[in-house]
Amino acid sequence: MRKLLLPSIIIVAASLLLIRIFYLQVINDTFKLKSENNAIKIQYEYPERGYIYDRNGTLLVANQASYDIMVIPRDIKNLDTLEFCQLLDITKEDFLTKIAKAKIYSPRLPSVFLSQLNKSEYAAFQEKIRKFEGFYVQKRSLRDYEVDFGANIFGFITQVNDKIIEKKPYYKSGDLIGRQGVEEYYEEILRGIKGVKYFQKDKYNREIGSYKNGKYDTIAVQGEDINLTIDAEIQRYGEQLMINKRGGIVAIEPKTGEILALVTAPSYDPGILVGRQRSKNYTLLYHDSIAKPLYDRGLLAEYPPGSPFKLLTGLVALQEGAIDEQTTVFCHHGFSYARGRFMRCHCHGGALQLHRGIYESCNAYFGTAYMRTINKYVKPSYAVDVWSSHVKSFGLGQFMGYDLPTGKRGSIPTSKTYKRIYPNGGWRSTAIVSNAIGQGEVLATPIQLANMMATIANQGYYYTPHIIKTIKGEKIDPKFKVKHETTIDKKYFTPIISGLFDVFNLGTARGLRVDGIDICGKTGTAENFAKIGGKKVQLEDHSIFVAFAPKDNPKIAIAVLVENGGFGASIAGPIASLMIEKYLRKKITRTDLEKRILEKSLRDEYAKLGGMKEASAIETTPKDSIRKYNEVKTNSEVKTNSAIDTTKKKIN
Repeated sequence: MRKLLLPSIIIVAASLLLIRIFYLQVINDTFKLKSENNAIKIQYEYPERGYIYDRNGTLLVANQASYDIMVIPRDIKNLDTLEFCQLLDITKEDFLTKIAKAKIYSPRLPSVFLSQLNKSEYAAFQEKIRKFEGFYVQKRSLRDYEVDFGANIFGFITQVNDKIIEKKPYYKSGDLIGRQGVEEYYEEILRGIKGVKYFQKDKYNREIGSYKNGKYDTIAVQGEDINLTIDAEIQRYGEQLMINKRGGIVAIEPKTGEILALVTAPSYDPGILVGRQRSKNYTLLYHDSIAKPLYDRGLLAEYPPGSPFKLLTGLVALQEGAIDEQTTVFCHHGFSYARGRFMRCHCHGGALQLHRGIYESCNAYFGTAYMRTINKYVKPSYAVDVWSSHVKSFGLGQFMGYDLPTGKRGSIPTSKTYKRIYPNGGWRSTAIVSNAIGQGEVLATPIQLANMMATIANQGYYYTPHIIKTIKGEKIDPKFKVKHETTIDKKYFTPIISGLFDVFNLGTARGLRVDGIDICGKTGTAENFAKIGGKKVQLEDHSIFVAFAPKDNPKIAIAVLVENGGFGASIAGPIASLMIEKYLRKKITRTDLEKRILEKSLRDEYAKLGGMKEASAIETTPKDSIRKYNEVKTNSEVKTNSAIDTTKKKIN
């Protein structure tokens, strides 16, 4: 029996191999198609990308016809180069460079010679195309932006590069792909599926008809339409309010996690990244390393959260039993937390309990609450990890899992953080008390702060923020329907919300009230420093404001951060109130606030960063191609006032 085993295995293996060869060579002639590639012309049919709408059905992004000139280098014959270049308005040097690049890709396969011709350019070329052997026109569709805002949300369309082609065989040279924003994240849904047609060629390289009567041809499938959670009106309004300012605004619907607005400033008209000027305009945007118009501050910028973070300090202290609503702290316009250590405070001083501590934003109260939380445990390292775990349950200090391709995790310190800072140990609560007021090692992005407020509005839970509302013919990712519970009991949110409500009635945002709308909010102000010419220079404070409304059954939670904007109630606060009223009422009654914010420019403040020598390169381009990029470029030696470089912050 053992003697028969080896011959049997050989016979079975050989039989399977012969059957496979027969299938490939006789039954399935797919590989025959590939082997005959030299005698076959492959032509792709590109589908329209899916349309993009806002949450209310307003069309934001459509398509327009575009034309690419394709080249097959091997087929070029008797070309009048001068006439060709004049027709397409290119130089001979450009021509030679493009042909050389096409030859490197493949002498016998088509590649893009010149992309994104408009209708008039296409018509002029089409009239004489018979004279240019080796060239043909490939029709495509480009984006047609129906709005001049939301560039950071949409992203843009660009040609694939060699690395993408290598990783993703679906794409060929000259194909378009979404980059940044929803165009990148939902690329496979929006792009559709391109069709393919095969044409037989004779020995003279002339087309003689469809290959195999179209047996292998496929039709293009249009991309799916999508609806975003964005409200186009408040997105537009937010970008208008942020003109001549830098920073970010994020608004979320608390009950669903849907992102209502995602504003970054400075921004630009998305239409400038379409057409033959796309590359030039993108280069201008990319190389502005100071204003950073391609940098989404709402998702990427990490800032010390400042006084809004006191809300979490209070919640954790309540949960840990370190304080209760009646706990009284005496503030002498500051907090003496160790020998020779004093934290200034700008509240009215005296005896404070939790409620007043919130609406007057008392550093002494929350510094005490934090130290009591840490000192509850014997080991500070264990205590910090307990505190950190509570804070992270609000979505801070981690990637949030939203459906946009970029983001930062922020920073919520743990015992490991302080083991690195204090390798010899010996640290106590007094060394890290600045965490209590959103300083120290704490960093957060605007979207994290907006989500924090949505969680407080919901009294202890949140849904992962997301920007997709519906996809035609498909379901959205189920993870966006998962409720995330915090580690804080629901009962502790009631006194916090009460204090937030009185921020508008008795506290730091009294001048920002909107009649008929119960808003709960918190101001924040952070000092910041930057290195200019090797010297540390104090700059204007960052202006921070977080809020939700209405108090009962909240419909919107928002975070606003304006770099160098001053006190939290001076710029960020009014913007938050205006955005809330615009969303809830569709109109503005606080026209005094609106006028002040629309007229407010921080360009002079930003100019101080580098001595102000020249305007941004974008500002020197024609306004019909770039209409909204109104920022100031500063000296290149400036190190911008990022949160990480900030060495001292003052929280009000």
